Amino acid sequence: MRKLMLIVAVFTFMATMAFAQQKTGETKSSTDTLKPYQKYPTLPAFNIKAMDSVTIFNTYNIPEGKPTAIMLFSPECKHCKKTIKAITRGMDSIKNVQFYLITGYHDYAAIRAFYEEHHLADYKNIHVVGRDYEYFFLTFFGTTIVPDIAIYDEHKKLVTLIEGETTASEIHKYVH
Repeated sequence: MRKLMLIVAVFTFMATMAFAQQKTGETKSSTDTLKPYQKYPTLPAFNIKAMDSVTIFNTYNIPEGKPTAIMLFSPECKHCKKTIKAITRGMDSIKNVQFYLITGYHDYAAIRAFYEEHHLADYKNIHVVGRDYEYFFLTFFGTTIVPDIAIYDEHKKLVTLIEGETTASEIHKYVH
């Protein structure tokens, strides 16, 4: 009986607070529900630790003048592998795009294996493959799945966020 009384009391309190907010006109603005990347569409500065596990690259140093794609991946993810194969197969159509591939949770051996398995050294426009050791991308984009690719224009303004598998032709649509 005590538990039931407590539940009723809590529910009544919550309902009263909701009514009071509604009555006084206190509502959340539409910007309160936006994710950070939606509020701040310019490419943010964050650190990536390169595959050598020592070198730190900051996205602030990505030059303007070409579109940029930052891909969050997981080395053992079959969707990530399928996406990187599709991108590299169609690389001729998006060779003007600067690619930066990052992962959040994986050790450097797994990152290196992914890099070698997909022959990423063969592509001059894949600049950094490494680890987002501060988990910035996950927080900023509110990522829940991989792969995710944030595409920015040549002025570092967000064009789109592609969630899930994609292809070079899909990326091409956003950068041309």
